[in-house]
Amino acid sequence: MSKFIDYLKTKSFRNNILAAVLTVVGLLLIAFFSLRYYTKHGQGLNVPLVKGLAFEQAVQKLEDAGLKYEVDSVFIMDQPAGIVIDQDPDPNTFVKDNRTIYLTINAGKTPNTKFPDIAFKTLREAQAIIESSRLKLGDTTYKPDVSRDVVLEASFGGSPIQAGDIIPVGSRINLVLGDGRGSEEVDVPQLVGLTVDEAKFSLKGSNLSLGNILYEGSIIDSANAVIVKQDPMPADSVTKVAIGTRINITLSNKEQ
Repeated sequence: MSKFIDYLKTKSFRNNILAAVLTVVGLLLIAFFSLRYYTKHGQGLNVPLVKGLAFEQAVQKLEDAGLKYEVDSVFIMDQPAGIVIDQDPDPNTFVKDNRTIYLTINAGKTPNTKFPDIAFKTLREAQAIIESSRLKLGDTTYKPDVSRDVVLEASFGGSPIQAGDIIPVGSRINLVLGDGRGSEEVDVPQLVGLTVDEAKFSLKGSNLSLGNILYEGSIIDSANAVIVKQDPMPADSVTKVAIGTRINITLSNKEQ
């Protein structure tokens, strides 16, 4: 142990340690400067702004700057065809020369899509499916059916459309929905002899509505005027009408 300690005190040991330290420092410096040279540290370019330019203009600008490019395309209806709508890296980003810039351009032709299956879907479900297929919801109309707000028919351009049909992206789809009432009919209520307020109450209870109000003779007190005629009238030939039917009435101050 004493010999080892004596060796540590010798000039030879100190020279060996110094040589080792210098070697390590030299290797680190060589690696550092080699890496700087290989990566061209401090040399590079600012990416030019090409978003919003026509594709040909964007390409010319990138080539003039010594940059390469790759292209992808999407379709956006509200943007002009052939316009750069995105770029990566962003403008004014510091990059090495000959770096590849990725461009996204708006396709020049409207792509097609398959019409999805929305039959008997609720309006909310159908709208989500239509929009996820890059289509638009158009007008909605109703017809008698026991299902409420359920898709019964779909049309495009005035013609019926079925699942799987090929149509342009962005097309407006019109829907026919069920009104939840179907073809249900109710009895025609007897309104003759009632006031307007009494008639409204009776019609509401029958899911019918008040139509036109006509007057017979001179109406002195409209609040107490009574119905002397109604259309349709409850009769052997007409006993039931569809829900929502409008009943027209004639008022008079002379009770019949």
